[in-house]
Amino acid sequence: MVDKEHIKGAADKVKGAVKEAAGKVTGNDRLVAEGKTDKAEGSVRQSVGDVKDAGRKVADSVKR
Repeated sequence: MVDKEHIKGAADKVKGAVKEAAGKVTGNDRLVAEGKTDKAEGSVRQSVGDVKDAGRKVADSVKR
């Protein structure tokens, strides 16, 4: 089972990549910065999902 944070993180990373690319094409530095921020937030969310998954695995192994 994949934690919903993984999905949200991946979506944030895609959104960030699109913003960053659009900002580079249009010369909009603010949009590039927003894109980089969104990508970083996506990475953090995915890390949170990894921690949650690890916690579930530990809890499942303790129950057995």
